[in-house]
Amino acid sequence: MDIQAELEAEKITAEKELRKEVQETIIPVQQSNAKVQEEEFFSVLKMIAPGTSFRTALDGALKTGRGALIVVENEWLLPMLDGGFRVNCRFTPQRLIELAKMDGAIVLAKDLKRINYANVLLTPDSKIKTAETGTRHKAAERTAKHAGTLIIAISERKNEITLFYKNIKYAIKSTDDVLRKANDHLQLLEKQRELFDRNVEKLTKFEVRNNPSLQQALIVIQKGHLVQKIATDMKRYTIEAGSEGTLLKTRLKELTHGVDKETNLVIKDYTRLDLKKSRVLLESLTYDEILDQNNILSMLAYEKLIQQVPIKGWRILSKTSLPEADIAALVKTAGTLGKAIHSNVSLYSPIIGEEKAQLFKEEIDKIKLNQ
Repeated sequence: MDIQAELEAEKITAEKELRKEVQETIIPVQQSNAKVQEEEFFSVLKMIAPGTSFRTALDGALKTGRGALIVVENEWLLPMLDGGFRVNCRFTPQRLIELAKMDGAIVLAKDLKRINYANVLLTPDSKIKTAETGTRHKAAERTAKHAGTLIIAISERKNEITLFYKNIKYAIKSTDDVLRKANDHLQLLEKQRELFDRNVEKLTKFEVRNNPSLQQALIVIQKGHLVQKIATDMKRYTIEAGSEGTLLKTRLKELTHGVDKETNLVIKDYTRLDLKKSRVLLESLTYDEILDQNNILSMLAYEKLIQQVPIKGWRILSKTSLPEADIAALVKTAGTLGKAIHSNVSLYSPIIGEEKAQLFKEEIDKIKLNQ
């Protein structure tokens, strides 16, 4: 079986298996409003993560079997407060739990270190749209949108805690649920990392033999972006797990090490646009869209799969000790990867100097020998 036929057969089998596994396992990240950046949302999750005093208070309030509304104060909130009384005491979980037994909202200082008000009625603009049905949750969503602050609604009927922040609504999961979902993602991430490494090795063999393969490059980019997207979900889970997610963070770092750099170099070699444009386009793809390699092909500005793709070889050359400036000079002079790695020292010396040229030649010969 020739190389292209082998790749095509493997592609079909892998896509079927991967599509089924991803659709069954991946839980899409809840989409936030454009006003809330990902890191901003993560910082909010850290405030309520297990192991924090705030989370202890929330879990304790939930166990009392009564509802509660907890608001973090900012400059836009004060005009929306009606009634209640000023507390102005240091925050402790027990104090918040006791105050949560009242009907009104509890207002915390911005740094969560003090309880400012209790039993307060929230009066946000009633014209603000809300999909909530309960009075408490309507007030929470409208106030979060109106004041742009963090509000926690505890439902005694549903026995759940819901976070409202600006235009985001997010159900806070138990630590056990978070860890279970994180471990599911971790298993999938481990498999995708293994497939990524295997396909990178195969692409390296093709390129070192001066046979760059666009189809194999698509597979590497696909696996790389799947690893990155799963890792983004995993990052959210490790934050939600709080102090219980330390080992998950370590494993996540190990599994994603080098993937972003390697994927970018493949894109840089094969795209007909530039790296930045193709990255932006690729990052906009959903899980389902990434599973269709035709979408990746389009993001690299190809109309169809072609057999012969001359590449400059940034990825292979980056495996040597040459700095980026020397690689750029070599790429510019050689024009193609084949010429860059299958020439003799006389080509390299005028470009990068005789000493570097000799070392580069030795390193390239070693890479070729290992393939």
